[in-house]
Amino acid sequence: MTTALRCRDCSAIYEDRWRCSCGAPLDFAERPLPDSPAPPRHELDRDRGLWAFEAFLPVARAVTLGEGWTPLVSAQAWDATFKLEYVFPTGSFKDRGAATTLSRAVELGVDTVVEDSSGNAGAAVATYAARAGVEAEIYVPAGVKESKLRAIERAGATPVRVEGTREDVTAACVAAVERGDGWYASHAWNPAFFAGTATMALEIAAQRGWDVPDAVVTPLGHGTLFLGAYRGFRALVEAGWTDRIPRLLGAQAAGYAPVAEAVHGSSPDGTNEVADGIQIRDPVQRAAILEAIDDTDGDVVALSETTVERELDALHGHGFYTEPTCAVAPAALRTFRERGVLDRGDDVVVALTGSGLKG
Repeated sequence: MTTALRCRDCSAIYEDRWRCSCGAPLDFAERPLPDSPAPPRHELDRDRGLWAFEAFLPVARAVTLGEGWTPLVSAQAWDATFKLEYVFPTGSFKDRGAATTLSRAVELGVDTVVEDSSGNAGAAVATYAARAGVEAEIYVPAGVKESKLRAIERAGATPVRVEGTREDVTAACVAAVERGDGWYASHAWNPAFFAGTATMALEIAAQRGWDVPDAVVTPLGHGTLFLGAYRGFRALVEAGWTDRIPRLLGAQAAGYAPVAEAVHGSSPDGTNEVADGIQIRDPVQRAAILEAIDDTDGDVVALSETTVERELDALHGHGFYTEPTCAVAPAALRTFRERGVLDRGDDVVVALTGSGLKG
């Protein structure tokens, strides 16, 4: 089922490549859509996990740990519904993308993958590489949390610690890819990863009887889940399974908020070192993220460290045991309401993306 890739900027076509020769990200040249009406919920085979939506997926199932169908639960204290994306084999939503990315790697006959990550994507890629019988090298910041480092090591992958900024980690990984050290299983660049994260949108719609909410709020770093949600909801409309795309609202960390600055011209002073999972100053999918915001009448906000810490305490106090980065999304929900972006009665789904068990 190996599908060709196309450059969104110059339209060049490749059998496989991590980015276009012009430097732009690649997408699948063709994205499948079902040719039948939306089925009743009970007809979807949840035992197949996210592959219950294989009619939407450009990658055949080759590697799986049963990921998908995370709970959609009421969060009365927030007047919202939470999508518990931390209920996954490795404790984060990145398992969606890891499953589809490693499945594509198997299709292509890859024997070694490399990835750069602040932790969650690395743990997911390492774990799914182990499931696939593929070697993995994961480039991580020198100060990566020990819990995430252990997850990478215990899956048999090789962690490569890099001193410096998050951008330095990516640069070191890209240099390894350019040397031919492995296939880039990147959650920022690889279109197979976004095909996996798009299934969150498909699940939300299915769990709600093919009705979509007014808005969806996600953390926003590289845009892995934000863009995945956009592409998933857009595919549902194109297939005729739903009639609209929700407003997409992103939550960034102060000091690491290039999208918020592009939309609003400024962001809060200071830096948010608590939300370490989204400390991205130059997302490679920036143009696509801004397009998704514009197309859905969306928005993005940058949040301070104090705000996120306070929200994390509230989450834990209500039984949602997430890691700190998760707290940016429900904190953003409050901010969007305060600013009048959302009305109190709006139907909102908030993604909680990583488990507190990971430290």
